[in-house]
Amino acid sequence: IQTGLPIYFADPHSPWQRPSNENTNGLLRRYFLKGTDFTRYALDDLDGVAKTLNERPRKTLGFKTPAEAMNELLLTASTGVATTG
Repeated sequence: IQTGLPIYFADPHSPWQRPSNENTNGLLRRYFLKGTDFTRYALDDLDGVAKTLNERPRKTLGFKTPAEAMNELLLTASTGVATTG
């Protein structure tokens, strides 16, 4: 409220109001069934799944990975900015 930004909370039992979350859940289900006990997995295994998902190209990013899109944004934002070197 203090920031003046609008805040939105999805209604309970309304998955269509949070598509990114539902998409991520669907991707995770390819690796882990619902109700999976994650204590059975080593941290390296979980990190591997996270790395695989985070390195997927995204249609919404022009089929770039999130890292590629962020790098492009940072390079674009830094163009024309004076350096102190």
